[in-house]
Amino acid sequence: MIKLTLPTQLTVLRMVLIPVLVVSFYLPWQWNGLLAWFFFTVAGITDWLDGYLARKLGESSVFGAFLDPVADKLLISATLVILIEAEHTIYLTIPALIIIGREIIISALREWMAIGGEQHVIKVSNWGKWKTGTQMVAIGGFLIYQSLPWVFIQIVSYLCLYVAMILTIISMVQYIHSALPYFKT
Repeated sequence: MIKLTLPTQLTVLRMVLIPVLVVSFYLPWQWNGLLAWFFFTVAGITDWLDGYLARKLGESSVFGAFLDPVADKLLISATLVILIEAEHTIYLTIPALIIIGREIIISALREWMAIGGEQHVIKVSNWGKWKTGTQMVAIGGFLIYQSLPWVFIQIVSYLCLYVAMILTIISMVQYIHSALPYFKT
């Protein structure tokens, strides 16, 4: 039986917040973007808090280690998809698809490495952490922009999105490079 530690409960909460965020985004209300941003921010805080508490309380678990990146990828992907639909622009779509594609590639790489018993090779790097932080700022900005269409918010969001895209590519190349010695034909 899987024990749901407090950190794992926070991860589950992050997953539960995803449909709440999506529904709030589509509410026929002027402030729907701010409401979606609120749920996105709460979910982002749980991402930081679950890791912190797992280390602080000594409650790391295999299930939590599995579920945490799944929740992160679902949150980012779902939010990027609704933003692509809302914005209808290639300038958001291309970087968003690169970010989502990288998440799929790295998840597959981690799974493949785990099958071979080499999961220790693919660890979170500083590039990945910077990528995550930058994309969270970009996505949050785009959500706010839905309710407060100020040009400054849009410009900062696009700048952060493109920085996140570049960091996405760098971190993906780094992960693949670290796994290269383990590739077997």
